Amino acid sequence: MFPFDVILFDVGGVLLTNGWDHRERVTVLDQFQLDHAAFEARHAAPYDAWERDAISLDAYLDATVFYEPRSFSRPQFFQAMCAQSLPLADGALPILRELAAAGKCALGTLNNEAREPNEYRFTTFGLRTYVDFAFTSCYVGLRKPEPAIYQRVLDILGRSAERILFIDDRAENSEAASNAGMKVIRFQGAESLRQSLAQLDVL
Repeated sequence: MFPFDVILFDVGGVLLTNGWDHRERVTVLDQFQLDHAAFEARHAAPYDAWERDAISLDAYLDATVFYEPRSFSRPQFFQAMCAQSLPLADGALPILRELAAAGKCALGTLNNEAREPNEYRFTTFGLRTYVDFAFTSCYVGLRKPEPAIYQRVLDILGRSAERILFIDDRAENSEAASNAGMKVIRFQGAESLRQSLAQLDVL
């Protein structure tokens, strides 16, 4: 019997680079010569709402960038945001593909992401080819590490928590999943993940 019914992967920091974390924001803000402190002072609250799909991309950009006239457009800025998304060096994308080809259990993602960048990332990197479920904050209105998002996943999957394996790079997300009863692997690179999966008889 295969040890898990479902394996869930985080996306940013596990499969791909982070979509719009601090490092990515710095790169784009420098590209458009925007003040870091001014942006960050405006970023947190609308970003939380955007990741929950409570506001649109335009509303987020209005709050953080286009509250005054700019020499560039919203599409130009969003394109630069999307350009930060790349396959993660030493990431788990090849492992996800390998598990999908084996077909021994259902696969999914559990990630925090706003709708527009999430759709870009899933489409550009073909993630829907490999997963059966996409539990993204913008779809469920909840964010990791809130306990409610893990319970929502368990309710939708209808599986026992111990039959679900979750792979995430962040300690707080991993701890919350473990508290929900899921088996957890803290992602620290592809080789380490392969070793952990081998110990669990997954690979």
